[in-house]
Amino acid sequence: MKKIRWEKKISQAKFLAILVIILNLNFGFPASLQSSFPVRDKRAVSSQKKSLAGQISISGAWALYPLAVRWVEEFQKENPAVKIDLQAGGAGKGMADVLSGLVDIGMISREIFPEEIARGALPMAVARDAVVATLNEKNPVLKLIQERGLTREIFQAIWIEGQIKFWEEIYDQPGKTPIHLYTRSDACGAAETWAAFLGGHQEDLKGIAIYGDPGLAEAVRQDSAGLGFNNVNFAYHPETGRPHPGLAIGPIDIDQNGTLTPEEKFYGRRDELILAISRGVYPSPPSRQLYLVVKKPVSQPLVRAFLLWVLDQGQQYTGEAGYVALDESLIQTEKKKLSEN
Repeated sequence: MKKIRWEKKISQAKFLAILVIILNLNFGFPASLQSSFPVRDKRAVSSQKKSLAGQISISGAWALYPLAVRWVEEFQKENPAVKIDLQAGGAGKGMADVLSGLVDIGMISREIFPEEIARGALPMAVARDAVVATLNEKNPVLKLIQERGLTREIFQAIWIEGQIKFWEEIYDQPGKTPIHLYTRSDACGAAETWAAFLGGHQEDLKGIAIYGDPGLAEAVRQDSAGLGFNNVNFAYHPETGRPHPGLAIGPIDIDQNGTLTPEEKFYGRRDELILAISRGVYPSPPSRQLYLVVKKPVSQPLVRAFLLWVLDQGQQYTGEAGYVALDESLIQTEKKKLSEN
């Protein structure tokens, strides 16, 4: 009996030895069966994605801030060892901060100036949105505005030339309700973009200067005679997709025929406006590209990794956040900028 047990142990040992050899050779078993054993291919281990670590600082445009918040949240979920400091404050601040080295990335919501390029600014287009005129929902001629719209020339006569001063005179109506005009006090892409639509620059816009997108929206919301402008995602409520309570959107009479055609009525919901922007129906400006700007040369691997992530995985969050994603050809163009710098 002892001899039989000894021979049995020897046969088991031989079997186990053969099994180990087969597994190490990765030979003779289907992949599904191989995966059930605790044996790992060294090549598979080395090809696994390494988790990133480090810090990134970002500041700038209010326009891009809501989408940047989402990007930061999702990127940090994938890379928990990365810390990202994100602050809004206007496109002017973002550009100044990145060119001076105070932050790694600036959020910019206007076209980049030649002198900024000369100082080393490298702009990466990352999304699209627009600026809209905002007024109070108790405006005395709101019904006419929503039926007939406001032309570029009317906006120009109000903000740049100062020729139209009362709401009723826009449509030759009786009454003299003064237009309470608002603009931005901070150097920002929204003001520069809106002014460009009217043939000027931010400093050409008349009105009471208010700091920041939220502040300007609130000023108009509290003033029944108020008129301002806001980035899309500060004019519309992020949850309902409709204009913030107390606000109405000033529709543009694009074809200037004195009435809003069905094709021009896309302001009731944010997603309708975003679709109009993506199709090129809403004019440019005030629709525009949004940029993340870094200073050349781009030497930090973590900054490069974040920018590439924004251009790849990050694009899936643009629509739900109220923005327009880039098309594939533009994405490839922006990626090429990084490879060259």
